[in-house]
Amino acid sequence: MIACARLPVFLMTLGMILPAPGAASAQALPPDSLNDGPHVYWENDSTALVFYHCQGSFLGQRFVGRGTMIIPGLCGDSLVEYVVSPRAPEVEPHTFDGVSRIFAVSDIHGEYDALVDLLVNAGIIDQDLSWAWEDGHLVIVGDIFDRGGQVTECLWLVHRLEREAKAAGGRVHYTFGNHEVMVLQRDLRYVHRKYLEGVVESSGIGYEDLFGPGMELGRWLRTKHSVLRLNGILFVHGGIGPEVLQRDLDLSTINEQARAAIDLRSYDLIFKDMPGFLIYSLGPLWYRGYHGATSSYPRASEAEVREVLDRFGAHTVVVGHTDIGEIQALYGGLVFGVDMSLEKLGAFQGLLWEDGEFFRVQGDGSREPMGGGGSGAPRSR
Repeated sequence: MIACARLPVFLMTLGMILPAPGAASAQALPPDSLNDGPHVYWENDSTALVFYHCQGSFLGQRFVGRGTMIIPGLCGDSLVEYVVSPRAPEVEPHTFDGVSRIFAVSDIHGEYDALVDLLVNAGIIDQDLSWAWEDGHLVIVGDIFDRGGQVTECLWLVHRLEREAKAAGGRVHYTFGNHEVMVLQRDLRYVHRKYLEGVVESSGIGYEDLFGPGMELGRWLRTKHSVLRLNGILFVHGGIGPEVLQRDLDLSTINEQARAAIDLRSYDLIFKDMPGFLIYSLGPLWYRGYHGATSSYPRASEAEVREVLDRFGAHTVVVGHTDIGEIQALYGGLVFGVDMSLEKLGAFQGLLWEDGEFFRVQGDGSREPMGGGGSGAPRSR
């Protein structure tokens, strides 16, 4: 591992030790609170440049190989390792049937410790933070990004659990939230200042470009869906509003075009109708019409919710995005809101579907029944 002043120098002089950058300002956060990484840039199909911000310095190392590579975790922590491959990740299906059990959580916002506590106590992962849920499916319903100071740790945890779950016969699904798209579209209003004072300052790389298409986490993010259907349950960050139905969009169209929209420029999103709709206010990442009437989002009627479910062959829709205090059933159980208040509750909650029933799972792993969740059988369209 080597220390370098700025990333362009790092690329030209890998192997040399250079002075660490100076302190950002008298008001800056302490150096050890700025630690971040790893970030992996794919130089070509066999070379990865791995870099960190640690103890006030920029550290980097080059990895070369044709197969999978094992890279150390935060600041070279030998107790944590991540597996990456030169081969770009593939887009997984957006629909699964016959799933034994499903666990959903949303709006993590960089709160790594609270996420880990919930997943351990719910039995999704073990004390070593490895996948323990066999053939179950875990769904992160958007918004890992922004606000909190451990976004990178959350992303790498989900990245690793995806691989482990699939090997065990299960799955981890991570859908786009509005905050993922905000960062990828260079809207950094809610980014924790540690990133801007730390890895961005020391590397010279814009925060949004840490997740660009040439980065491991960036190309991984670009395989994600906006809407999933598991056992006839829709999972979408904001919700499906009436305009989605008016446009006669199906899951494939929504997911493919939303992924394509991520890297469009602002003029494309203004002048091209569909991409702007999918990733802006009335689309599935921002819609709030299930939660109450506002000037932007008239409250959806039960008939409109049922029309959405019928159109997408579903019996229930699970949404995040709008903080409703704790996980709640809405519209008599047709909708479940899973964006809850970590500040008020002191722990995350999760929504469990098992044997045709929904349960609210508290941070300590205890369950509360929430009523029926349909047969789990898909409906035809």
